[in-house]
Amino acid sequence: MATHFFGLTDRTFNYSHSVGRNEFGGTGFRNPVDLAIGDDDLVYVANRSYENRPDGVRISICTLNENFIGEFGSYGEGDGEFMWPTSVALDGDGKVYVADDWLNRISIFDKDGNFLSKWGTSGSGDGELNGPASLCIVDDTVYVADAKNHRIQAFSLDGKFKAKCGSFGDGPGQFNMPWGIDVDVDGNIYVADWRNDRIQKLSPSGESLAVCGSSGSGIGQFNRPSDVAVDQNGDIYVADRENDRVQVLAPDGRFLTALYGDHKLSKWGVEKLQSNPDMIRQRALAVAHDRGEFEKRFCHPCAVEIDSQNRIIVVDHIRGRLQVYVKSAEPVLV
Repeated sequence: MATHFFGLTDRTFNYSHSVGRNEFGGTGFRNPVDLAIGDDDLVYVANRSYENRPDGVRISICTLNENFIGEFGSYGEGDGEFMWPTSVALDGDGKVYVADDWLNRISIFDKDGNFLSKWGTSGSGDGELNGPASLCIVDDTVYVADAKNHRIQAFSLDGKFKAKCGSFGDGPGQFNMPWGIDVDVDGNIYVADWRNDRIQKLSPSGESLAVCGSSGSGIGQFNRPSDVAVDQNGDIYVADRENDRVQVLAPDGRFLTALYGDHKLSKWGVEKLQSNPDMIRQRALAVAHDRGEFEKRFCHPCAVEIDSQNRIIVVDHIRGRLQVYVKSAEPVLV
């Protein structure tokens, strides 16, 4: 009997490790909202912190091997400062772009965090912003999820308006506070349509191609999805924030699996415990209560990225950490 390959693959997602711990500065994160992955495993993490603790607002630089490189930015309205950072992205030259939901602007830094420039003005006209929630950079185009204007806009790297699509509503091609955004290898645009609890796929010109998901907690349902990412094979990853999970969908929108968190102490976490005996005792009691299940799980995962090595990095917002998974895909014999 002959064995045939029909283009089907069997995917597995294995937890690798975690990066980070809750900190207002230095080796950790505080209410991280997004990340961008650069060369040499360099990771930029946007920390939103709390309104009553603005000292935690910053961009952290580290590696996926948990080497701390540095941080930049602080709370404020001046050049190189942030009020409510929402997203971070890198261009082809390694420059860092940070969206600010409150200031309605995009700030640009070099790879070391030195401020270079900014663009963006408040409003609802072409090229104006009202709550930029997510960035995705492809070649010389910056795609912005313009959340409170309920649309997607495209800009040049220096902020010149190129195009827009979308309007308020729940029909195909309409949005209610679009949040996360990604672009696949064919130029199609994927949007986490936050208040509509769904994912939309648009053509490169902004025409609606597909809509998947509905409100709820069941398979393929979403509760305030805050980010979407597409890997090289077209599989779709959704940060299903209020359901405390990441759902994985096939290219046609079929549900494949869900990730709920498998955290084990990071290197930075171990270092903090070793310096604090009281914390070791407190953690031991908590872990004994439920065998560590609570500690392992996501709490409001708000962003997800995939790198060139098929690693899925999930921003675990409340827990102040990144959880890293590795995808394996093998052909299915039929």
